[in-house]
Amino acid sequence: MVSAMTRAKDAVGAYGERVAVRYLIDQGMVLLDRNWRCRAGELDAVLRDGDTVVFAEVKTRRSGRFGPPAEAVVPAKVRRLRRLAALWLAQSRVRPREVRFDVVSVLPRSSGPATVEHLRGAF
Repeated sequence: MVSAMTRAKDAVGAYGERVAVRYLIDQGMVLLDRNWRCRAGELDAVLRDGDTVVFAEVKTRRSGRFGPPAEAVVPAKVRRLRRLAALWLAQSRVRPREVRFDVVSVLPRSSGPATVEHLRGAF
């Protein structure tokens, strides 16, 4: 059984991913994959930025009370994302010149658009 708190957290995360992907596309990137899953985990978004494939990790928090969302990308998460990126590249036909890992933080606001912070080459 899924709790109401889990559903609310999932809804906030899904909202943040939609906002982040729209932001990245508006910056000129091309979406290659979204919510790619395998047994090892999930990649939020895979995009092309020129000749570079970007693996974007999206972090959304309802407030900045516990620090910026990007702080949730801890060393263990970085290792997992690098492993997932290698798996995605092995399964895809994409052969990029470069690979980059970005973190996109999303903070919803009570009115107006969410605040988006994009850390290019975060790790």
